[in-house]
Amino acid sequence: MKTKLLTILMMCFAFVSQAQITAPQPSPTAKVEQVVGLTDITLEYSRPSLRGRSAFGELVPFGQTWRTGANANTKITFGTDVTIDGKKLAKGTYALFTVPNANSWDVIFYNDATNWGTPQKWDDSKVALKTSAKPSTLANKVETFTIDFSDLGDFTYGHLNILWDKTAVAVKIEVPTDELTSASIQKVMAGPDANDYFNAASYYRKSGKSLDQAKTWIDKAVAMRPEAFWYMREQSLIYAAMGDKNGAIIAAKNSLASAQKAGNQDYVKMNQDSIAEWSK
Repeated sequence: MKTKLLTILMMCFAFVSQAQITAPQPSPTAKVEQVVGLTDITLEYSRPSLRGRSAFGELVPFGQTWRTGANANTKITFGTDVTIDGKKLAKGTYALFTVPNANSWDVIFYNDATNWGTPQKWDDSKVALKTSAKPSTLANKVETFTIDFSDLGDFTYGHLNILWDKTAVAVKIEVPTDELTSASIQKVMAGPDANDYFNAASYYRKSGKSLDQAKTWIDKAVAMRPEAFWYMREQSLIYAAMGDKNGAIIAAKNSLASAQKAGNQDYVKMNQDSIAEWSK
């Protein structure tokens, strides 16, 4: 009886120790995903609320570096290089810090986004970009801290907006829409590239479709990139599938030579094995 009671008590203790209380967070997390032109921007941050208090000069002291939210760092990720205040900022993820003041804010994009709050030791070498912005006064109070994006209609820029209490700060972010669009147009208008021909030829061989068409495509791919030993390997397999052993051996020998030069032993062995097989 005592053994059974002990077992029951241990099971109850294990259940209680594993149970976790779920409660709402005072500063809930938010994730904003925005496309500006052709640039993906992702923002992750926590959102404190006023709850009868004043934001800037009280909750957030003037003149001090702020994590621009609550809890973990506010993180912003750019899918392409962007331009802010005439300065280039490389694509990647940054912590977003600010230094609020009554008449001007510093907005800082910091390379290390792994801190919880502001870094214990600030490292100026990790400041990827710093700009200033003038705060404006809102007509209506924003209860919960908000960061969003606006003014996206031109496709070449957008504004990152920081909103809380009756204060608004906007930072203009310019994106390389024309450069990306022009490159896309030129690529499409120029026709398929070597990799397009290679992938199409490989698919046609593996799926049992037209080998004649596969040969046409792989020959174009090899002509465009004669150093690509994996292209020539595919060329040898297509020739072999068509019954052209001589052509297959020539292609395999070319692939073998390039693979040896590149130091790729896997392709060296595959080509040597195929040459031996096709030479019988």
